Amino acid sequence: MVMALLDRIVSDWFAENRRELPWRESDPWGVYVSEIMLQQTPVSRVLPAWHQWRQRWPTPSALADDSVGEAIRAWGRLGYPRRAKRLHESAVIMRDRFGGEVPADEAALRELPGVGEYTAAAVAAFAYGRDSIVVDINVRRFLVRIKTGRDPALTYSAAERALAKDVVEALDVPSPLWAAASMEFGALVCTSRNPACAVCPLATMCDWVPGERITRTQAYEGTDRQARGAVLEVLRSGPADTFDWHDQDQLERALAGLLSDGLIVRTDRWSLPQ
Repeated sequence: MVMALLDRIVSDWFAENRRELPWRESDPWGVYVSEIMLQQTPVSRVLPAWHQWRQRWPTPSALADDSVGEAIRAWGRLGYPRRAKRLHESAVIMRDRFGGEVPADEAALRELPGVGEYTAAAVAAFAYGRDSIVVDINVRRFLVRIKTGRDPALTYSAAERALAKDVVEALDVPSPLWAAASMEFGALVCTSRNPACAVCPLATMCDWVPGERITRTQAYEGTDRQARGAVLEVLRSGPADTFDWHDQDQLERALAGLLSDGLIVRTDRWSLPQ
């Protein structure tokens, strides 16, 4: 009964409700860029940036041959700009070690900067059709709710890994299709806030009771993150000597952190790396 209902997510719900996202029909490089951009950033903000990156840098080698400063500049306001630097570093590795291609093996993918368990599995599955077990917070949330009636813990546990593995092995659909469908279902129906339980095809097997959410709203206004973003916004237009920021101590922390992360450089003026 359980597996039959989970199969319905793929056979019925996903077929009718899937979003037409461009990276689903892309080459491995497009998949890789999307997965890095989608880390902690919603789809609506990623879409225009992804198209711009794909047009400017259609291959890993194209990005690797450009400067890391241009990658940081093009990152714009997606947030967490170290991802731009890591994307550039990964592109260099792909150019120099993998013949300009995105590696297909999960172990090789995890050697790339900024790639962990989820991203390696997602790229292997969505770019190369590998039988990877792809579990993001959306998948964790609805599987744990159905299994336990509670929300998932803050960390991905061994019990959750075993649950995800058991489900993948029991289903008759290909792993990449299940990965895409389950992620979409968690993102659109079994959401963290205000889940659509009334229209959920799994409602008859779910005993979830709303409790403490895993999602934590992170403050942004007045934080060091905001100060870092303000510095980068100025430097995307060119080098600068000074920055209009209300807290000098916070500005100095932001500059020191960005310098340490390799996102800016200091010669006679502050600027993005070349």
